Amino acid sequence: MARKVFIIGLGLIGGSIALAIRKEHDVTISGYDINEQQLKMARSLGIIDEQANNLQEGIADADLVIIATPVTKTEKILEEIAKYDLKEGMLITDVGSTKQRIVEKAKCLNDKGVMFIGGHPMAGSHKTGVEAARVHLFENAFYILTPEDGSSIRPVIQLQNWLKGTKAKFIEMTPEQHDKLAGAISHFPHIVAASLVHQVSKIEGEEPLVSRLAAGGFRDITRIASASPVMWRDILLHNKESLLRLLEAWQEEMNDVKALIEAADDEGIFRYFEEAKAFRDGLPVHKKGAIPSFYDLYVDVPDHPGVISDVTGILGKAEISITNIRILETREDIMGVLVLSFRSEEDREGAKSALHREMYETYTM
Repeated sequence: MARKVFIIGLGLIGGSIALAIRKEHDVTISGYDINEQQLKMARSLGIIDEQANNLQEGIADADLVIIATPVTKTEKILEEIAKYDLKEGMLITDVGSTKQRIVEKAKCLNDKGVMFIGGHPMAGSHKTGVEAARVHLFENAFYILTPEDGSSIRPVIQLQNWLKGTKAKFIEMTPEQHDKLAGAISHFPHIVAASLVHQVSKIEGEEPLVSRLAAGGFRDITRIASASPVMWRDILLHNKESLLRLLEAWQEEMNDVKALIEAADDEGIFRYFEEAKAFRDGLPVHKKGAIPSFYDLYVDVPDHPGVISDVTGILGKAEISITNIRILETREDIMGVLVLSFRSEEDREGAKSALHREMYETYTM
């Protein structure tokens, strides 16, 4: 008899985990989502086998439960399922971007004969919804597990075996350590990106030209500010303590930069950027991390009708998928620039070769 997996929340992450589990295990996958359309889509795509009408029905005889919902909703779900009779030995995990409050909340399951292990797959996509789910989404990404202190190692091993189809790199750490590190490399950069956008939007009232100038590089470096406001509201509230410490440190950092500029300290300013460049250049290249990597290719295109369909046709013939396309600049009688985004470095390199064969000039940044 096939074992049963119950997934709560059928978006990009929940759907991708379901595909990865199905690839490696003989299972029946049941799903539940408050969005009826996502639920129907998951069933039609073969991501799940069954639709649960409610949490109690779906969780009744599950061997593994994955809560793939926003962090605030996850807390409420844990409270809800703690009211039910649960199958002895059931494994329960989540995929939330914060861990301390969720792991603390999961203690309500301690006397239910089940094991909760906090989880955070540190990979994503710029697409959302279960229709964007991909079996390889987490391949080579870090997948953080935060088991409770003193808990048995066996459930952790079991969960990793369940999730081996993700081909992720599993790392164990405490919930506190997770929130500190995720705050620094993921949560805080989203605050900075949003703040930069706010700053430019305020300047626009006095200088309307600024939005046109910001259409290039500024738009690229602040791309993560386009993420879900609901999700980031919940993350900031959940990781409050870590982010407040980071904000204080950031204010000190900016004061140091301000002092360098005020003093016209050319050597100090040079050293500041030199040290930042050295550290940044030493970071792993094209590894999946907390913020999805961008695989962009810039293509010079002439001002000619049909040029965009020609480019996309070349890539379609080469069976290379584009995740996003936008026009950076196009004016009469001068070359424009198309920015093409791809899912992987391999796709980007393939696109570059295919376009070069057709005499298109391309470059990366």
